[in-house]
Amino acid sequence: MKHDVFGQLNTLTQPAAVEAWDGVLLGFMAHAAVTPQHLGKVLELEPDFALGHAVKGLFMILLGRREMYPVAAEALTSAKAAIERQPVSAREQLYVDALTLYLADLPSQAVQKFEEILHAHPEDTLAMKLSHATRFVLGDAEGMRRSIERVMPAYEPSHAGRGYLLGCHSFALEETGAYDKAEIAGRQALWMVSDDAWGLHAVAHVHEMTGNAQLGLDWLAGREEAWAHCNNFRYHVWWHKALMHLDLGQVDQVMALYDEHIRKDKTDDYRDISNATSLLSRLELEGVNVGNRWEELADLSAARTEDGCLIFADLHYLLALTGDNRGDATGKMLNRIQKDAQRNHGDTAIRMSDPGVAAAKGLEAFGDGLYGEAFNFLSTARAGMQLAGGSHAQRDVFERITIDSGLRAGRLDDVERILDDRRAKRCGGEDNYALARRALIEAARDNRDAQSVPAE
Repeated sequence: MKHDVFGQLNTLTQPAAVEAWDGVLLGFMAHAAVTPQHLGKVLELEPDFALGHAVKGLFMILLGRREMYPVAAEALTSAKAAIERQPVSAREQLYVDALTLYLADLPSQAVQKFEEILHAHPEDTLAMKLSHATRFVLGDAEGMRRSIERVMPAYEPSHAGRGYLLGCHSFALEETGAYDKAEIAGRQALWMVSDDAWGLHAVAHVHEMTGNAQLGLDWLAGREEAWAHCNNFRYHVWWHKALMHLDLGQVDQVMALYDEHIRKDKTDDYRDISNATSLLSRLELEGVNVGNRWEELADLSAARTEDGCLIFADLHYLLALTGDNRGDATGKMLNRIQKDAQRNHGDTAIRMSDPGVAAAKGLEAFGDGLYGEAFNFLSTARAGMQLAGGSHAQRDVFERITIDSGLRAGRLDDVERILDDRRAKRCGGEDNYALARRALIEAARDNRDAQSVPAE
């Protein structure tokens, strides 16, 4: 039995495998591009390492791609076979149990397995991060924060995972509206571990939510090394920078970031497509001509109409399909979401039902120029959008489309209420997008009042 970098015992025996496993753990915390290579080496050196197989399966599931599920199922089979040959601890067994539940479309129960691990081993940073990641996908911001704050007392300043824990705490604080505390925690995280891209990006979220785009750009400036090592998460950090430039009206910089970083690599990972589609949608709402940039996103999204892993992904695929006027593929996606919503098992069906169906119908109507219908559907979906997962900043694209559809439909009072609620959730912070929409409402009311005055 060997201790890993976070002080947890496992069944590895070879020093090279122990070193590679530490690379997996630290790489997962830092969203490092080299993490899969470390895991491959671990399983090559010690093929009976059940925990390694379980983690491989969990990583595959978190990719949110249907074709990865057979790979995850194979990893589960390998983990169970390894346990038959080499018994594991209760802690390691819980990781296997979590993968089993994930494959049964029960991530809300899988996350409880991570919490069982943390109850007995609060300093297990792997379980902390997996709980955090799962709750993020489930849209459980309060749960993210509770989970982290329960284990924080176990982390001494010298613990190898403390900086990453603070980065996760920063994000959880931000998503629950504690912006001042979130910024402090994120800065501490990056001070402790210079490659904590998650903590760095949590502070960027703070500036996004408080309407301080220039402060956000100042925060990211000169810190590129904190995310240069990342897997596709680096595209997401560049996306944050693009949002800040957009709020300042610096469209040329936004376009340059899109072409040179955000879509430099034409991947079909749903997170990368989410970055791109939500940014193009925001640009178009501001009246910017994005050229033919929708086309490649729509081609990739049209191949995902039957995927159905995450409603968050599906709604962003729909942004691409409606953005490029792919009516047939949009219809296929909508039909599949409605079909999935009728299933009587699993967490996915719940989210496909609410907010999925109404949100999807709203996006379709918006793409067709039926703004009143779009506003009705999107307003219905709005209360449940948290359950779609992702962050406030990511889901804000749907909020903006709701607001703009309402403006175009003349629903001024309703839109103003949404803007007021949006401002309240941001603790009074308001970005230039919202200020511009308030100006449009005021102008529309002035025009209406002027027209209602009888001529003398």
